[in-house]
Amino acid sequence: MSEDGKVQIEKFDGKKFGWWKMQIEALLCQKDLDVVLEDDRPEKMPQADWDRMDKKARAVITFSLSENVAFNIQKETSARGMMAALSNMYEKPSAANKVYLIRELVNTRMRESDLVTAHINNLNSILSRLVSVNIKFDDEVQALLLLSSLPDSWSGTVTAVTSSSDTSKFTFVKMRDLILGEDVRRRNSGGSSGDLMHVGRVRKNNRCSGSKNRKRSQSRARNDVTCWNCKEVGHFRNHCPNDKKEVNAAVDHSDDSDDEVLICNAESSADSWVMDSGALFHATHSSEALQNLKIGDFGKVRLANDEVLDVTGMGDIDLVTLVGSTWTLRDVRVIPGLKKMLISVGQLDDQGHEVKFGSGR
Repeated sequence: MSEDGKVQIEKFDGKKFGWWKMQIEALLCQKDLDVVLEDDRPEKMPQADWDRMDKKARAVITFSLSENVAFNIQKETSARGMMAALSNMYEKPSAANKVYLIRELVNTRMRESDLVTAHINNLNSILSRLVSVNIKFDDEVQALLLLSSLPDSWSGTVTAVTSSSDTSKFTFVKMRDLILGEDVRRRNSGGSSGDLMHVGRVRKNNRCSGSKNRKRSQSRARNDVTCWNCKEVGHFRNHCPNDKKEVNAAVDHSDDSDDEVLICNAESSADSWVMDSGALFHATHSSEALQNLKIGDFGKVRLANDEVLDVTGMGDIDLVTLVGSTWTLRDVRVIPGLKKMLISVGQLDDQGHEVKFGSGR
């Protein structure tokens, strides 16, 4: 809008015709000139009035076109003819237009520095322009396109959504609202998109993290781990054949327990759960929401800055996911000082949950 209060739109230069068309039609409607875009003159309207309105509408359209575009319609004698000519040039579902828009769609990916709202608006614009050339994706595909266009820092959210929902029930609006809500939560919590935790099993000074090393380190760990229930060597508590609810878990830790600890990057202050394929157990900084809580000495963890923290408790928790389903996490370790709460992918797998990452891994 200009300083004098009059509405102005950016001149159309051959790009984003659908957006310009929507604006020019709204502007003509505001000026009560949109009637001239209809097929016929109303019977009760004098021809002179019709011609005067059409002339004004042609002026509005002309002023909203760049020079190189305006010359293409200078022979048109009516506002409706001008709009029809422009539609044939820039909105016609030609193969070239379709290829251009499809290429723009598949190359659209949100960067870490981009605003979520701006990215969604851009994707919406491309989908709308594709509809104008007779290419329309159903709601589920649009929702999946939105999820797949998010950057790597959103992989935890995408994994949580796609692992716990029937994708046939996805809608673009539902995914859009979910992403916008998650963006607000992240900004309010003060954490950035890239501040995720990475955990892994370690021995001595040989640190490893990620799904590649988890299997190797986990198999080593099973050979020398002591069950916290029966205190026998060779299995974890969740695989204990002698597990009884009335038996309280206990840990016999010696000074060399630091040989096998959790390596955490605790730089982010965002209060959220993070799925991690390298974590050997679930972990949280607070016992407030835990059920069946057991207090005691459950070992230690070492942060990336070499600070060592105590594991002071263990319990269960029910989590409501972003899409409304409930996960029960068992044997969650309480580690005061952590800034993120970790969901162990390995533990989910052991409990019978199906966890899928990108490319079906």
